[in-house]
Amino acid sequence: MNKKSIRALSAALMFSTMTLLAGAVYSEDDTQSSTRHHKSSLSVLWTSGDPDVAHRVCFMYTHNAKLQGWFDHVVLVVWGPSARLLAGDKDLQAKVKQMMADGVIVQACKACADSFGVTQQLEDLGIDVKYMGVPLTNMLKQGWKVLTF
Repeated sequence: MNKKSIRALSAALMFSTMTLLAGAVYSEDDTQSSTRHHKSSLSVLWTSGDPDVAHRVCFMYTHNAKLQGWFDHVVLVVWGPSARLLAGDKDLQAKVKQMMADGVIVQACKACADSFGVTQQLEDLGIDVKYMGVPLTNMLKQGWKVLTF
């Protein structure tokens, strides 16, 4: 065997080994068992004022993350234009109430809600409206997973 063949064989073996290891690390069973044994936390920053993003992406994932046990702690943070959207959309309000009933913690940025004039409407939904800079910073420092929609 020449050096070129040995290098090619070595690279192929390394690729196969890495593929097998990656499959073991990311298999669905391993992920589920790891979630059962370790506390995991997800913060979803909902910033978009687009109702399609809310209905078809953000809320679907956030709600299922809690219902399916993908994360132990799920927090939805209403931030920016999403505050105005939520205050004016009865369908979204109903979905937020259902998420809250199912264990999703819902919080809203007070600075954002105040700027859109919707603080009272969000509080009336049972949402914890507060300044979110420090709470989000703490989540990040504690290693929470963060998604932004």
